[in-house]
Amino acid sequence: MKRSLKWLAVLTTIGMLFVLLGGALVTKTDSGMGCGRSWPLCNGELIPSEITPELVIEFAHRLVSGALGIMVLVLSIWTWKSIGHIRETKFLAFLSFFFILLQGLIGAAAVVWGQNDFILALHFGISLISFAAVLLLTLLIFEVDKKFDAKSLVIDKRMSFHIIGITVYSYIVVYTGALVRHTNASLVCPDWPLCVNTAPGFPENMYEWVQMGHRGAAGLIFIWISYVTILAVRHYKHQKVIYWAWVISFILVSLQVIAGALVIFTRLNLYIALAHAFFISCLFGVLSYMILLLSRNKRNAVLTGQSAESVPNTKIITPTQ
Repeated sequence: MKRSLKWLAVLTTIGMLFVLLGGALVTKTDSGMGCGRSWPLCNGELIPSEITPELVIEFAHRLVSGALGIMVLVLSIWTWKSIGHIRETKFLAFLSFFFILLQGLIGAAAVVWGQNDFILALHFGISLISFAAVLLLTLLIFEVDKKFDAKSLVIDKRMSFHIIGITVYSYIVVYTGALVRHTNASLVCPDWPLCVNTAPGFPENMYEWVQMGHRGAAGLIFIWISYVTILAVRHYKHQKVIYWAWVISFILVSLQVIAGALVIFTRLNLYIALAHAFFISCLFGVLSYMILLLSRNKRNAVLTGQSAESVPNTKIITPTQ
């Protein structure tokens, strides 16, 4: 595989992370209207005359997103032509460009016409899908040279359920976190893990419900991933990709919970808040890769007529284990 394509893929993947973090930075610094109601220009000017911190953050995010949109388009076309014979390539190429284009259009609409907070919260999740698609394209590119190969996996039904369930549920967690940011509910609860540790009870207003709803969702995914990681450690040591994917997922979700708590304790320290967004982005990328592996697992089972039970050295997880 051409080295230039690999470099483009890696740089585009890293760039998509900057797009995600840039969007979080815009929201956390309340810079969404830094360029006024003007798009793609800033306050109706190609080169803004009045420079403010909010304008710099918003305009930089637009420039980075625009540049990455072009890079994603080039990567999509290049991979389509170079490794289009790989089953997942064309779908991922379409997905990566479609969703980065969609997030740009939603961002533009929010600037020009304004949007409800519940709609704006979708913005981060849409960018996240594009990031995951670009990441998977990058892994496919390296896989061609056998430098990253994980085709001969066997995943039993119970593990398949957890992979699909946690991936779908993680997207709900992402949405609730974005909703916290867009409704300015980050510090509505001054304590952690309860809203007010000295007076436990139900939330008293919408903002507290949003904040505590996100904490509850995050707590559940931490418990769920912890449980599945234990299963992977016990039964998937011989399948290193699945084993390490869950170990890494557990590390990331733990860091995510710690960062979430520190956001409260530090009263919304910007760097910790961005780390919070970074960890969930990486976690979703790992989970998306396991979905890719799962799709191959099912396809291989159909082609070979094998099941997890028929493969040597594969320990099956039964409900009694």
